Amino acid sequence: MYINIKRFIDIILSLIGIIVLSPLYLVLLILIKLDSRGPVLFKQKRVGINKTYFNILKFRTMKIDTPKDTPTHLLDNPEQYITKMGKFLRKTSLDELPQIWNIFVGQMSIIGPRPALWNQYDLIEERDKYGANDVLPGLTGWAQINGRDELPIEIKAKLDGEYVRRLSLLMDVKCFFGTIVSVVKSDGIVEGSTGATGQKDVTNTKESVTK
Repeated sequence: MYINIKRFIDIILSLIGIIVLSPLYLVLLILIKLDSRGPVLFKQKRVGINKTYFNILKFRTMKIDTPKDTPTHLLDNPEQYITKMGKFLRKTSLDELPQIWNIFVGQMSIIGPRPALWNQYDLIEERDKYGANDVLPGLTGWAQINGRDELPIEIKAKLDGEYVRRLSLLMDVKCFFGTIVSVVKSDGIVEGSTGATGQKDVTNTKESVTK
């Protein structure tokens, strides 16, 4: 069954990634520390397989004095809270690299629906219609290469469901190489937005910093 093969691929590739990218991790760690006060990593509560919870890891991109538990779009001039290094990390998606550890320990997969925030109830409910909550969430996925943040919740959930329905090695390869193209082009990145409808994502709160 491909699910078992997929997990084996995740373990091997994530382990290789941790080893090969360790010099880059070190460089980013130093640059983040030099750029602003605070820890290098932050964690955020996300929805995993079968709607269980786990803490996703990212490189910190915001200042430690950002108002706590405040949605990004409700901040007064949110740009003032994003660090210089944070802008670069977000634009290049390098802030997502620590999730390789989430993949290695089995909380995520390389390819799958992006894990929803714990209180993105509309997205979670929509994904239930398509079985998209019943697989491991991914570092990237079908929705990410077909619109990313610009997508309305309904469309994003349908694309996640399409991924589940077409789950295969070929589909994962398409998503993998499609992601490389999307990252290079910075496609679909909209800070604090749930999609093209213009609706703001009220769950995009301040980073919960790991101690």
